[in-house]
Amino acid sequence: MTTNSELQTRRLAATPRGVGVMCGFYAQRAENATLWDIEGREYIDFAAGIAVLNTGHRHPRLVAAIQEQLGRFTHTAYQIVPYESVVTLAERLNALVPISGPVKTAFFTTGAEALENAVKIARAHTGRAGVIAFGGGFHGRTLMALAMTGKVAPYKTGFGPFPADVFHVPFPSALQGVSADDSLAAIEKLFKTDIDPKRVAAIVIEPVQGEGGFNVAPTALLQGLRRICDAHGIVLIADEVQTGFARTGRLFSMQHHGVEPDLITMAKSLAGGMPLSAVAGRAAVMDAPAPGGLGGTYAGNPLAVASAHAVLDVIADEKLCERAAALGERLVGRLLKIKESNPALAEVRAQGSMVAVELRDAATGAPDAEAVARVQAKALAQGLVLLSCGMYGNVIRFLYPLTIPDAQFEHALAIVEEAFSA
Repeated sequence: MTTNSELQTRRLAATPRGVGVMCGFYAQRAENATLWDIEGREYIDFAAGIAVLNTGHRHPRLVAAIQEQLGRFTHTAYQIVPYESVVTLAERLNALVPISGPVKTAFFTTGAEALENAVKIARAHTGRAGVIAFGGGFHGRTLMALAMTGKVAPYKTGFGPFPADVFHVPFPSALQGVSADDSLAAIEKLFKTDIDPKRVAAIVIEPVQGEGGFNVAPTALLQGLRRICDAHGIVLIADEVQTGFARTGRLFSMQHHGVEPDLITMAKSLAGGMPLSAVAGRAAVMDAPAPGGLGGTYAGNPLAVASAHAVLDVIADEKLCERAAALGERLVGRLLKIKESNPALAEVRAQGSMVAVELRDAATGAPDAEAVARVQAKALAQGLVLLSCGMYGNVIRFLYPLTIPDAQFEHALAIVEEAFSA
């Protein structure tokens, strides 16, 4: 039997160090919220492929949908020979996204592709080039997406120069003393010091920052961005790659705020583990690029599209939005209880089941990434996989499948509580 240690040695020899790998064990199989490694050890998965598996590993309805499509065809290139399932999925998403009026959707393969194409669409629609994004935001690893990403190490280090006319403003954070008004004022200052608003094509925002630390955008910020975009003819892009598909307790995070973006980017849990992303938006904006300006060889892969249809069915039938809200409430309650006796827990942040806790040194208030690493290690030793995030690596995020059984969820919470103990 191949061991984890043997595979680790082979991986280091065969693959570049630039592909960072968190775990030292290798997956053999998975079911719902459980992973088994090649040596037979069992883990509770609170990473879910970085928010890809809201419907869990190998949900039976997704497996059946993929198998059925596999018996038909696996690839034609939608741009060459189209197929009905893409049209139907676009129709379903057009009806579901929180954008009023006529809506259209285009499919791609990855979240970064979705963001790149959203910017292309905004530029084609406005005839402008400028983009405003937020510090701490993460939008992907391709060059335009990296330019918008608001974190240097490890994502941008050594990869510049990046596309021009991309500007960053602070994201609201109570711990950092930044309010929604401060963020909006920073945009107005940009208009005075760096770029004329008539040159700005888009403002891009994650309604809950993912890699940035699960910072939740205040409604006042999103309302202010909508006003600015309306005043200056700027396209508002909501990056819902990580927040989408029931994670926050609504199908899309923007639904918590009553603010309509012009474009929404989607990926991750859209297809439950199959590679699929999308940009949906106002039809007049989406139609700006000329025929052939959008697309990709694997865009709208039929197996992934079949899986996405099943994802939407599962979310509706199993009431995963309500489930996300209930599970998130339970986790937040447990974390707040831990916080009472552990001053290192500086803040608990959540929207539905998009939950995180920030750790800081109790004496100095400095970000404490080492404490995060210790908690992760203790949890992993007990069979629970946790992810870190944040500008300083001092945040633990919880991304369990929303389909996790109650008993397993409660067991995971007990592990979390023990991992935070001295």
